[in-house]
Amino acid sequence: MPAETRGSVRQRKGKATTKADELPPLNARVTELNSSDDEAEEKLQEEPKPKPTPKARAESEDEYSPWLDIARVLTFLLVASAGLSYLISGGDSFTWGLKHPPKYLRRTWWEEQFVGYIPDNTNPLVASRRTETDPTPPVKQKSPLSIPIEELAQYDGTDPEKPIYLAINGTIYDVTANRRTYGPGGSYHVFAGADAARGFVTGCFADDRTADLRGIEEMHLPRDDPEIDAQYTAAQLAELREKELGDARQKVHDQLAHWVRFFEKNPKYPRVGFVKREKGWLEKEPRRKLCDQAEKGRPKRKAPGQE
Repeated sequence: MPAETRGSVRQRKGKATTKADELPPLNARVTELNSSDDEAEEKLQEEPKPKPTPKARAESEDEYSPWLDIARVLTFLLVASAGLSYLISGGDSFTWGLKHPPKYLRRTWWEEQFVGYIPDNTNPLVASRRTETDPTPPVKQKSPLSIPIEELAQYDGTDPEKPIYLAINGTIYDVTANRRTYGPGGSYHVFAGADAARGFVTGCFADDRTADLRGIEEMHLPRDDPEIDAQYTAAQLAELREKELGDARQKVHDQLAHWVRFFEKNPKYPRVGFVKREKGWLEKEPRRKLCDQAEKGRPKRKAPGQE
């Protein structure tokens, strides 16, 4: 290789070495970067945080206020109280201004519950029931009321100071707990202050506001039809009519018994007594005709073989 060529190569190698020597070592650069980050962090730590002004503190405290929660609780209590008042009063009031408080809010009702269990050792009927194996002290139940039918009309709800009484088949019940239904303007107000047993069966509330059940079975008796009746012999027709009458009376009994059980078993309507009537009152009453609604509902007699 010529000398000039070898020299030029050495010169190029020397120049390359010089450029590499000018760059700082890699670890030195990392150290410089790390030291600059530390210094910046120290500056941030050394800079004091400005103290909040009183106005800023007040604004921070105003971000939460207990008054909003208090308002929510009070609103809930007001709404709940109004709803409970409406329920208990039977729609009478939203603000507990009960014109007709339920029985369990009346002092007299509580007195009646306790009066019903008064020891009475002098009553021979009660004392005779005691046995040696039954140490329970004898008690005297509260005597049921006996209200003449004329006086029963005073308990129809028109007087807010008096309870509402309803009688069915001679037994009186206190229906004051449901004044909206049995009081003035109620859908069953016609039954209040009366014994309307007939109306309970026929459904003619206004016309049959009486306890007279005579002839009421006719509502279930088929109408006579000459064309259908001619298909029976005289004996067959007589036997059929007898059966129809027995079935009709049983239906009337079942209908009336349904309503009697309804009031007997309903805890809202306590039994208070019985209707007082004079002997033979029924015979003195004019016999009633079947009301139009019951008459129209009578069935048709069926032909032989279609019963």
